[in-house]
Amino acid sequence: MKKLIAGAILLGASSMAFAQPGCGVGAMVWKGQSGIAPHVLAATTNGIFGNQTFGMTTGTLGCQTNESVQSMAMYMDSNIDKVARDMSRGSGENLETLAVLLGVDEADRGEFSRLLQDNFASVFPNADTTSDQAVDAIVTLLEKNERLSKYVA
Repeated sequence: MKKLIAGAILLGASSMAFAQPGCGVGAMVWKGQSGIAPHVLAATTNGIFGNQTFGMTTGTLGCQTNESVQSMAMYMDSNIDKVARDMSRGSGENLETLAVLLGVDEADRGEFSRLLQDNFASVFPNADTTSDQAVDAIVTLLEKNERLSKYVA
């Protein structure tokens, strides 16, 4: 019986390992650490405490409630290097995709691209910048911009 329970726990933990912990207590405790072990521990912590749903509903525990920001964050998880390249140039398919995911109007896309290019060093301060850190920096930049803040409100 103990082996069956241990197997179920390991199976549950391994399936959670492939889900992005993103936010919640687990993500906050293990933030900034890379590799499979911190990822599994963050997902497992969130699974044990069941706090991620609460965080997403209330916008606490590091969770974003804005659906367009969540879409951008998921895109950044898979395309961070390409986004960084396009952002450094101020144009490109991946930067355009971010604008579309955030719902940035055509009329505001030039300013959006310029803002991100001009602040590239604050979005990507080093080569180890994670997608969560980059998304947080982008949201902060947009929130401070009078014309673009409506896209992350």
